[in-house]
Amino acid sequence: MRVLHFYKTYYPDTWGGIEQVIRQLCVGTGRLGVTNEVLTLSRNGPSEIEIEGHTVHRVPLDFEIASTGFSFAAIRKLARLARKADVIHYHFPWPFMDLAHFLARIDKPSVVTYHSDIVRQKNLLRVYGPLKRRFLENVSTVVATSPNYLASSPVLKRFEHKTRTITYGLDKSIYPTPSQASKDKWRAQCGERFFLFVGVLRYYKGLHILLDAMANVDYPVVIVGAGPIEQELKEHARRLGLTHVQFIGAVDEEDKAALLELSYAMVFPSHLRSEAFGISLLEGAMFGKPMISSEIGTGTTYINIDNETGLVVPPDDPAALGAAMRKLWDHPELAADMGRRAEARYWELFTAERMAQNYHALYRELVARPR
Repeated sequence: MRVLHFYKTYYPDTWGGIEQVIRQLCVGTGRLGVTNEVLTLSRNGPSEIEIEGHTVHRVPLDFEIASTGFSFAAIRKLARLARKADVIHYHFPWPFMDLAHFLARIDKPSVVTYHSDIVRQKNLLRVYGPLKRRFLENVSTVVATSPNYLASSPVLKRFEHKTRTITYGLDKSIYPTPSQASKDKWRAQCGERFFLFVGVLRYYKGLHILLDAMANVDYPVVIVGAGPIEQELKEHARRLGLTHVQFIGAVDEEDKAALLELSYAMVFPSHLRSEAFGISLLEGAMFGKPMISSEIGTGTTYINIDNETGLVVPPDDPAALGAAMRKLWDHPELAADMGRRAEARYWELFTAERMAQNYHALYRELVARPR
């Protein structure tokens, strides 16, 4: 079986959560006999590369409108690659993708993983709405990434008759085992106990809320990642006089694994529905860490169950976030118990093997459906 994934960005250009999901899908279903290809846009021009057993086709990014990448070459490439694919796997949201689907005249079985509602670009949504509805009506199946998101998304409710839930999954075996030298380095820099955030520094991650919370507590916090609001956050931390918050920047996979292993707990203050799941929150569960997250009606609260795997607080509430951090910090036995339950929940629900098996079954079902 041949599956073609289509998304605006991918490795090695970008390392975000959706890219990680596509990577895990390609590796996991590849072990089940699926031949995966990924079509994506790149600022680095056209190329074809192999990554972990799957082929990545990169076509030039021509221009962007409201953070939506466009590529004329992608339409031609999509049409050409689709001819030899059995299933086209789209990753939503990306308005250009919807347009390319129709311009390339795709007539193969198709699935859309619905990663997130469009939250911020209200003006774009008014223009894009009719195309989005036609696209979601036209594809074979829509996949929600958690039961929480399916229940809370007005778009998914409209297409509930053709939507099923398949949660994200991670394969711990493909994460590098950090060397002792790497762990020693980070332990010396970060201390024996610290709260950890990992992610792209974007507006919806709620890091300004975390910084406001830190103005009244003095626990060490390590922020891993880079992004468009990095300087803004650092200036905010300086204004608050925070000396116990470290901005580490982007790190490689071994260093990330070392920090996950060494951390005391994960803090994940995302406060808007743009945070549809939280891959790095799931990484924390995978490493057996208690978690703090906000209730925003998305997959974050499917990963993190309040008072079981961690603590869930109201969004945009620095006082509540600080109180949750204090509770975990002051009660290490409670934190350790929550971490053990978080890891058990990961093994039960969120492995890459489980995700791959579910998608493989869906691909086979789509190919077998009469057309």
